[in-house]
Amino acid sequence: MTTAMHLSSQLAVNVLDARSLLSAFGVLGVGVVLFAETGLLIGFFLPGDSLLFTAGLLCTGTADHGLKLSLGPLLVAAAAGTLAGSQCGYLLGRRAGGSLLARSRSARLHHGARRAEALLQRYGHAKAIVLARFVPVVRTILNPMAGALRVPVRTFTLWQVTGGLVWSLGLTLAGYALGSSVPNVDRYLLPMVTVVIVLSLVPLISEVYRSRRDAKTKEERG
Repeated sequence: MTTAMHLSSQLAVNVLDARSLLSAFGVLGVGVVLFAETGLLIGFFLPGDSLLFTAGLLCTGTADHGLKLSLGPLLVAAAAGTLAGSQCGYLLGRRAGGSLLARSRSARLHHGARRAEALLQRYGHAKAIVLARFVPVVRTILNPMAGALRVPVRTFTLWQVTGGLVWSLGLTLAGYALGSSVPNVDRYLLPMVTVVIVLSLVPLISEVYRSRRDAKTKEERG
């Protein structure tokens, strides 16, 4: 009976809610979700940012009395899922080309594909691959797009590992640091997650602003 009830709770998990995912699957779920979000187009809707931040916060044991995660295994799972997923997405894109996106009817997915391609063309491979980590949906689509556009394997691997570690470990440790220093932080979890997601977009916004400013300066000099 207990096993059946536990299975029922797992099947009823809300995949859009970070706490629900963590309660059902724990650290292992973090690796699986990040692999799906960064490596499989069907995972574009998964809550990567909030999952990492919330998981880090739960490692302190102060935010949710019913669940406490271990920081070491969490960091390993987060990094492994993120890096393996991105490499898998790249290889799928390299083999299947644009046919993966062509089969999808999701307007959000196609919009993300246009943004991913624009990033690659505007900022070059290195910057685009790192910046895409901080943009929901785009971080899912850029990996197969990079494969389809034949970005060199070494270039893609180097920069996806760099961006992947900064994103996954950075958000996890940010949650852990906040949970360790703020009492009853779970009361403010939702607004904090919103702030974290907004802050994660700062590198991209900064780069866009700088690019437009440089373009305007060139026009004025020309």
